[in-house]
Amino acid sequence: MTETAFQVAAGDCFHCGQPIPAGALYPVEIDAQTRKMCCTGCQAVATAIVDNNLTDYYRFRTEIGDKPDDLVPEALRQLQVYDAPELQKSFVRDTGGNIREASLILEGIVCAACVWLNEHHVKQLAGVLEFRVNYSTHRATLKWDNARLPLSTVLQAISEIGYHAHPFDPGRLESMQKKEKSAALRRIAVAGLGMMQVMMIAVSMYIGAVSDMDTEMRGFLRWISLVMTTPVVFYSARVFFSSAWRDLRRGRFGMDVPVSLAIAIAFSASVWATLMGGGEVYFDSVTMFTFLLLTGRYLEMAARHKAGQVAEELVRLMPATATRLRNGEQEVVPVSQLEFGDHVLIKPGEVVPADGVVIEGVSSTNESLLTGESLPCHKQRGDALVGGTLNIESPLTMRVDKVGDNTVLASIIRLLERAQAEKPELARLAEKVASRFVPIILLTAVGVFVWWYQHEPSQAFWIALSVLVVTCPCAFSLATPAALTAATGLLTSKGVLTTRGHALETLARVNHIIFDKTGTLSHGHLEVVDFQILGSTSALVCQQVAAGLETASEHPVAQAIMRLSDSPARFEDLSAESGRGVKGVYQQKQYRIGTQSFVQELTGCAVPAGVPVPNARSQVFLGTVEDGWLAVISLADQLRAEAAQMVAELQALGVNVTLLSGDAPSVVAAVAQQLAIPTALGGQLPDDKLAYLRELQAQGAVVAMVGDGVNDAPVLAGAQVSIAMGSGSQLAQASADMVLLSEKLQQLPFAIRTARRMQVIIKQNFLWTIAYNVLAIPLAAAGIIAPWMAAIGMSASSLVVVLNALRLKN
Repeated sequence: MTETAFQVAAGDCFHCGQPIPAGALYPVEIDAQTRKMCCTGCQAVATAIVDNNLTDYYRFRTEIGDKPDDLVPEALRQLQVYDAPELQKSFVRDTGGNIREASLILEGIVCAACVWLNEHHVKQLAGVLEFRVNYSTHRATLKWDNARLPLSTVLQAISEIGYHAHPFDPGRLESMQKKEKSAALRRIAVAGLGMMQVMMIAVSMYIGAVSDMDTEMRGFLRWISLVMTTPVVFYSARVFFSSAWRDLRRGRFGMDVPVSLAIAIAFSASVWATLMGGGEVYFDSVTMFTFLLLTGRYLEMAARHKAGQVAEELVRLMPATATRLRNGEQEVVPVSQLEFGDHVLIKPGEVVPADGVVIEGVSSTNESLLTGESLPCHKQRGDALVGGTLNIESPLTMRVDKVGDNTVLASIIRLLERAQAEKPELARLAEKVASRFVPIILLTAVGVFVWWYQHEPSQAFWIALSVLVVTCPCAFSLATPAALTAATGLLTSKGVLTTRGHALETLARVNHIIFDKTGTLSHGHLEVVDFQILGSTSALVCQQVAAGLETASEHPVAQAIMRLSDSPARFEDLSAESGRGVKGVYQQKQYRIGTQSFVQELTGCAVPAGVPVPNARSQVFLGTVEDGWLAVISLADQLRAEAAQMVAELQALGVNVTLLSGDAPSVVAAVAQQLAIPTALGGQLPDDKLAYLRELQAQGAVVAMVGDGVNDAPVLAGAQVSIAMGSGSQLAQASADMVLLSEKLQQLPFAIRTARRMQVIIKQNFLWTIAYNVLAIPLAAAGIIAPWMAAIGMSASSLVVVLNALRLKN
């Protein structure tokens, strides 16, 4: 070991310099020498330094600090910066209590085995609740208990196994991808140049073998080939060796283990033959399949970046700065400094920096990347603005309501990340197969070598090499995530946000869809078309009472009734009963508003004669104990123009359609007739809807539920696939597997067709990888496939899977 600049006295701790207590045994091997430590703390820090390849700290330190913290190298202490609450505001979301969630970028991921290693290693940490890595985008979602461990501990744990994690931001992701591409191209360039030179020499040697080339010239050409191959192996192929070593250190056989063994064995045998002046050399094969493997991996990486492009575009929507208005003056500030209540000027052509409300100006915004709707949206005073949308025509002044991680765009990105990171059943099955595949191949290669060595020793090495190279376990693990990422990206661009990993896999099998009516098949913009007084109380008072009661509900019916009065009555003890109505106390009187049966429980008498039949209208009743029935309110809603076509397309796909609504049966029947829906039930409470859903599922149906209100949350949670409307309540969206941001119903049949295409492509990928390995391994074992052909086959196998998945983007 190189002597350190600071000498530690014999009997003192090599790490901190303090005397070692009698009987203390805390050894650490540093640069091939065993060094004694005084305690478990020093032993742990020294071990971390060694494991992170930071032993230069011991070589070049000039003194030992007084505090143990001073002994930790800067490379380790930098991670502690990410524990600062101020820094975490930009990338960490507090989900309640001490539970936090962060989005990270992982560097060093080269195959699905890397994903498996990171997930299993991090999940072993006490305090980590969830950790998922998306192989297609190299992004990870971490959920942890901050009271049990800090974020820096998780980042350090990742670095200990040879990877690096950073807080996600679009600039860093773009920089990392450019760096990844640049390094890959340099490795390919070195391997390509080396391959061309070595192949030229190999051709000369092949010709010389049948001509009069003497032994000295043959030996000289071998030495030239060795010189040309060395940088290919130690620079270009280093990425394979590093990945294989990481896997082996953790007791894991990844895809790069057989590749590294093949390159190392072939190169070592060739070097030995060159030194000894006899035997076969394989420099041409080593350089060729290194070049081909690197090229295949580069093409796969480019396709992977393309597959995750939609999520990256969403992240880049938010601008870096905003024009804030204070005291009549304009100031350009970072978006991260905006606060609730700030007034912001948005000029034409600028991007809305946060969620808020227009307080001045008239213009239009482009929300296509959020909703898939290409037509401009008209905006005026009082209208909501969504961060990340583009102001088109005129200046707007907005009041900021939500910033940072609370914005609609941040929620969409978070849900999309979750969907892409969660693994469907097919993906988990593929990972299990891939994890067992490499050890089997290693044993197969050994068996093939032994057999050929006994029958034809000169061919044994070549054939075993081909068996090692030809296999491609990574294709199994790529089959599902590549297709899933491409499909979710396509649907997101059309305004259909997938929030759960299993959603598309299940949607492909859906054979029954249940729709709510208000806000789903209809626009949900209900208007009061008739207000009939049933008692002696004036219309003005009844309207104030009705508007006051409905402040406890966010249902579209409530929103329409609240517009009846600018001065709603102020109630006490307001409470809403899902699917029935709202009750409360005003001026010491009990009031109810809602369904006829709900109000009749309070009035204790039947509805007066003369109340109109609802027909295609919804009716809401108002009443009290003292005064009986007060009013009946009739509301009407316009069906969405595309609803009938959507129902017809679903039925053409073999999907049964049912309408369940809390509205009056006569209203629901009229809507079902207009849309040609064969089964429709009105007066359905949330429990009724859920019971109907359970009955269908008991009969073997795979059911999707489409709804928008709070009363839909239970049935949304119970369906195999739940779809919430983009304008629906937050609770409905939180319960849903998918969110229809575009509000365009015709995207539902498109989503089902896309999900079915995705399933077909996943099955094609699996069939391809199985067929490839079933065919290639026996051919390689029989000596028909040469190592260079095996390298092409291995690269092509993964590339075919990714390119096949990208067909979903068309």
